[in-house]
Amino acid sequence: MNTREHSTGTRPFDQSTGTPADEPDRGALASALRGLAAGRIVLGAAAIVAPHAMARASGVRPSPELGYMTRVFGARAIALGLGYLTAPGPERSRWQRLALLVDTLDTAHGAARLARGGLPRPTALGYTALTGAYMAIGATRLARDLS
Repeated sequence: MNTREHSTGTRPFDQSTGTPADEPDRGALASALRGLAAGRIVLGAAAIVAPHAMARASGVRPSPELGYMTRVFGARAIALGLGYLTAPGPERSRWQRLALLVDTLDTAHGAARLARGGLPRPTALGYTALTGAYMAIGATRLARDLS
């Protein structure tokens, strides 16, 4: 196995998988992260292809502005998912951390919308729960990488 000291200098790092050498890029957490990346791609594609259907399914009235913003979300989601899945091992953790940043911001914004109102509560709750789950899994990986 080709290893070097990770940027923290505390654990051997496997360049071929982008993970600490003592934790191969397999197992439940790695599978979950790949599943999240695939989910991003699927949701992103749906957002680009059918933004108005996504709005209606979320309990929100479609509008041209919402359609545009939904497609922007879709492009971002596809980029994050493809970036993670296609990155060589050493770069995968960077994509995972970028996705964690996005998920954290999305979850914080969703929680603020829940507190303020202004959106149908089931919609705000559903999307906040979705991004919160992505955030929790990403944060678990980050914590494991830093330990």
